[in-house]
Amino acid sequence: MPKEFHVTGTCIPEKHYMVDVSGRVKRIVADYIEKGKYFTINRARQYGKTTIMYLLERQLKESYVVLSLSFESADELFTSFYTLAAGLIRRIGRELSAQGVEKAVLDKWSRPVSEGFPMEDLGERISELCRQYDGGVVLMIDEVDKSSDNQIFLSFLGLLRAKYLARESGKDDTFQSVILAGVYDIKNLKLHEGTEPKYNSPWNIAADFRIDLGFQADDIERMLSEYEADYHTGMDIRQIGRWIFEYTEGYPYMVSRMCKLLDERVAGAEAFPDKKDAWTGEGFQEAIRLFLKEPNMLFDDMVKKLQDNPDLKTMLSDILFRGTRYTFEVNNRLIDIGVMFGFVAERDNAVVVANRIFEMKLYNLFLSEEEMGSRSFCDATEMRSQFVVRGMLQMKLVLEKFCQYYGEIYGEREERFLEEDGRRLFLLYLRPIINGSGNYYVEAQTRDRTRTDVIVDYRGQRFIIELKLWRGDAYHERGERQLFGYLEHYQEDTGYLLSFDFSKRKRRGMKEIVLEGKRIVEAVV
Repeated sequence: MPKEFHVTGTCIPEKHYMVDVSGRVKRIVADYIEKGKYFTINRARQYGKTTIMYLLERQLKESYVVLSLSFESADELFTSFYTLAAGLIRRIGRELSAQGVEKAVLDKWSRPVSEGFPMEDLGERISELCRQYDGGVVLMIDEVDKSSDNQIFLSFLGLLRAKYLARESGKDDTFQSVILAGVYDIKNLKLHEGTEPKYNSPWNIAADFRIDLGFQADDIERMLSEYEADYHTGMDIRQIGRWIFEYTEGYPYMVSRMCKLLDERVAGAEAFPDKKDAWTGEGFQEAIRLFLKEPNMLFDDMVKKLQDNPDLKTMLSDILFRGTRYTFEVNNRLIDIGVMFGFVAERDNAVVVANRIFEMKLYNLFLSEEEMGSRSFCDATEMRSQFVVRGMLQMKLVLEKFCQYYGEIYGEREERFLEEDGRRLFLLYLRPIINGSGNYYVEAQTRDRTRTDVIVDYRGQRFIIELKLWRGDAYHERGERQLFGYLEHYQEDTGYLLSFDFSKRKRRGMKEIVLEGKRIVEAVV
């Protein structure tokens, strides 16, 4: 069977196109397993944890007895100490049997559990098992945080910790290494006791896991090279790889999903009859459009987390629409939650949205919540046919109509309201015009309280729109120069400047200037 891109469950090198993570696996073995460390791989949803655990298990089985478990759908284990001990003995017994251990060892491991002292019994069996195999036994547990809000689970961690400390002082035999994988950091478990949540975890023995599981542009290019060797699409591997990285920042699920969409959904569509047509700039933009529209577990989980954490939602909205700069402090609860779920990251000591895909989805989500009662959305929707002529978006006309609409509806509002919400209103106006046929994103490195650069891709057209607050003539001229630099970077001849003027001498209207051969269309509201 030919290989395919895979996004549901474990990626297997023999079956799927995937980034080569063998180097990371070897580093984990050398830096953690061989040194006898206990550690947690806690990363966001669909960040490649299960695949890393699978590949790590394959590698470790060459030298160790590996007990690979999952706490997915394992609630019954944590109803009592007895069920936990009996359930783990049963599950580990199956792992031992699958690896062909001696019958005598298996029989000794599987004898009935002590009802009076089940956890002590479990601990003694672990010691006996590990003495049988001087080469070492490694315990791996995926989805470990599924039952973490539980005192019995903490007791299990306490057992592992006690045996680890005894091993270090030469008083016991236990696992060579223990690897726990999940979203939440087991070192900082929140345990509910009564009505008050308490932070307490015996997992303070764990080593910090610092290996980056995200993909770099070079990783993606090597994966695409393998695909290209099979299909000969003629794609620009370096450029496609760079685009995928720019939009995903190497988030494993997003990388694979983009490739799968290009291979299976874009290729064969009316506008992209075969794979050669799909693996192009236009095909890539179509894949982004499909990605942002489709339901998937990653976006569903994001929406749920924002509903559960409204303060996090407010912080993200402030960053995106108002250019608010929050200093990155991981011990801040909201920032810690955002990092843990993969929504935010640190850049120049500030909190930023983790990647462009998440950012575009958040813009769409926040704006869609305002559309029902928004006159700007209704007006833009009704006028959409004026803005698209023979399939080409008329951006100058979009700005002209926005200026007219803005002056009529918001001209009498307080300056503070305008300054904070003007850019949000423009995006709300723009969204229905390009929706379904194009994409837009905000250039994160230029977004602040005074400046925002919006990049619009529409059926092969690219529009660079700089949104600025008026700060005087000199500042305005610098803005024109900045836009000129962007046009040079993107190799575009025409740029657009939307200025929000809150001075007493407002200069509303449209004008055009030519700067070193580049045309800048300016609208002032």
